[in-house]
Amino acid sequence: MDIRSVDLNLLVVFEAMRQHRSVTRAAEALGLSQPAMSAALARLRTLFDDALFVRSGAQMSPTPRAESLGSAIHRVVQTIESDILLPTMFDPATSTRTFTLLTPDIAEMNFLPRLLAHLSELAPGVNLKTLAMPRHMAASALESGAAELAIGYFPDLHRAGFYQQRLFRSSHVCLLRKQHSSIGKKLSMKQFLSASHAVVHPDGREHVFERFIQEKGIQRRVVVELSHFMSLLPIVENSDIIATVPKDLADFFVHHGEVRYVDAPVKPPVIDVHLFWHQRYQKDMAHTWLRKLVYEMFRKDKVS
Repeated sequence: MDIRSVDLNLLVVFEAMRQHRSVTRAAEALGLSQPAMSAALARLRTLFDDALFVRSGAQMSPTPRAESLGSAIHRVVQTIESDILLPTMFDPATSTRTFTLLTPDIAEMNFLPRLLAHLSELAPGVNLKTLAMPRHMAASALESGAAELAIGYFPDLHRAGFYQQRLFRSSHVCLLRKQHSSIGKKLSMKQFLSASHAVVHPDGREHVFERFIQEKGIQRRVVVELSHFMSLLPIVENSDIIATVPKDLADFFVHHGEVRYVDAPVKPPVIDVHLFWHQRYQKDMAHTWLRKLVYEMFRKDKVS
């Protein structure tokens, strides 16, 4: 017998007949009409070349062939119901799953410390792995499963096949040391243009503010170009160099260093920080749990 020719629904019919010993009761248990149940039983008899269940008084008794098949078919049906059709449960308290997150270094600094603190309480066995890659590679990473969740500014992921949730919107501010020699509480355009600037160009990632001022034709003196935002803090702390960064990152630096920030002298662009995931993970219960946790922890309604 070629398994490709077997309708597995017939095994469910067999199991119902084995349990109820009645065409009528088996049909009711499966939500079928009695004619449909009778037709399925006829197909079963053809499949196994045996009567399988025959009338004996008030019930349908199994034939020797049905008796020999009974336990095996019961195991198959039970396995399909319990191991295949039942949704996989996720218990964060006992899980040892590793989640791979696609994040720029800004997101690592802003999100990971708080997220890890929550995981240590709610899911002590859960592990995180972060990846950083050029923005144009994000879609393929999520599609292939190399990363499960992207957190940050990923404009290329606003496309079919991906889900998203906005966490917050962030403006840009100018970061400088607390005791800057010439800039006080406000920054004029003249001061902005004459100041020495640090600019970050993450590998393969566009700096939104840099594109903005280029489009405006604004020329500044850039004295250092960096690959990582984290390198900004010691440079700005120890010099009169300033840097224009997303406000959520500036808040992080203010908390951890001897720096402050002021409004930019031009109206800066606002960036949307999202969660992104591929449709392959939409129904995954563990993934759903992590998305909900991140969303509830970091969602803000106002522009920061």
